[in-house]
Amino acid sequence: MRKNAPRTAVALGTGLLAVTLVLSGCSGAGGTGGTTSTKTVSQADIDKAMNTPTTLNFWTWVPDIKNEVALFEKKYPKIKVNVQNVGQGAPHYQKIRTAVKAGKGAPDVVQMEYQYISSFNVTGNLLDLAPYGASKLSDQYTPWVWNQVKRDKAVYGIPQDAGPMGNLYRKDILAKAGITKAPETWEEYAADAKIVKEKTGSYMSDLASSQAGQMLGLLWQAGVKPFGYDGDKGVTVDVNSAKAKEVASYWQKLIQEGSVSTDPDFTDSWYQGLANGKYAGWLTAAWGPVFLQGTAAKTSGLWAAAPLPQYSSGENVSGNWGGSSDAVLKTTKNPIASYELAKFINNDAESTLQFANKQFLFPTATKTLESTDFTDQKADFYGGQQVNKLFAGISGTVDTKFEWLPYMDYAYSSYNETMGKALAAKGDLSAGLDAWQKSLVSYGTQQGFSVNK
Repeated sequence: MRKNAPRTAVALGTGLLAVTLVLSGCSGAGGTGGTTSTKTVSQADIDKAMNTPTTLNFWTWVPDIKNEVALFEKKYPKIKVNVQNVGQGAPHYQKIRTAVKAGKGAPDVVQMEYQYISSFNVTGNLLDLAPYGASKLSDQYTPWVWNQVKRDKAVYGIPQDAGPMGNLYRKDILAKAGITKAPETWEEYAADAKIVKEKTGSYMSDLASSQAGQMLGLLWQAGVKPFGYDGDKGVTVDVNSAKAKEVASYWQKLIQEGSVSTDPDFTDSWYQGLANGKYAGWLTAAWGPVFLQGTAAKTSGLWAAAPLPQYSSGENVSGNWGGSSDAVLKTTKNPIASYELAKFINNDAESTLQFANKQFLFPTATKTLESTDFTDQKADFYGGQQVNKLFAGISGTVDTKFEWLPYMDYAYSSYNETMGKALAAKGDLSAGLDAWQKSLVSYGTQQGFSVNK
């Protein structure tokens, strides 16, 4: 979570870069792109590299990350790091691809959202970090997050932050409707939503027509497996599964009865809606609470946080929306130092706690998630609630088996043209999923992938 979270929220929740992924351009054994034959690096090799004057280039959008980099440089004074923000979302990834293709100007270390790791692997751009020691870190991160950066025995990034989902809601608006606690099941949520609209005029929440990330997080919680990728040419697309359509049907009913809106998010009018009570809640990620504090500051003390409602009473599962890692490009001339940078800033106790408490990135390292310096903070905006502790607990309930397509850039833009349009029109969401399915299968086949075979 962070005070200037609008930039983070947009970066985490969207991704509309337009780039063609052609299998003929892939490299690496077995089609995994980043696979490498590098032998395990010895401690002697590491010591030598970290005591050799070296300059690394690091592309990241994270504000104030120079503070964590400074900790790294203090430990390794022979290593200097040039930090550069070349944009976020589409511009960031486009510039990485352009630099790699040009064969010059590419950074050593890059910020990489989890959903884009496969798309950079299929073009052979990422260095497998396992030979450098990354595999030894697996038990130091939340299991589902670690699965986002690994494939088989290879590791393609060091987790930095995540977005396990919960429910932020206006206590005063719900109270006005006679509701004294957050709904624990989706059945209760639907019933409460109708009452809130009737008695207060507020929407229970907003299911943004422009936000694939939010929808995917909700599908994730429901156990839907919309995507699959075998690391080679095999792709699975199942966004219109029976379970996905059950989720869509649930939301379609709430939308068409007027209990939930479908306004585009991260717009001026949407910000105003959060501040003026248009929305009685926001189904969001762990980066959302601090973002909301900056957006709706005048409503301090009126909000509370809770887990997502569950499909069955007594369940305790969630999905994820957002998060990123630091990856090393295969083109780097300094692989050891690059890996050590990515590892240090995302694994050192002081660095990860600083990320969490000063830049409000929701942590992935278990030692930070368990640190009382993080979990025991009381948020005045939420009436003194220990929101960090709540989301730290939620993080452990996210399904570990969730994959992405090697063309998620297209998947997001296609969502806006299919499911997004159906949401905006308050129309047939099942048909929207069918259209999205058709689009993703067609595109993947055109790019040379073996889709659903």
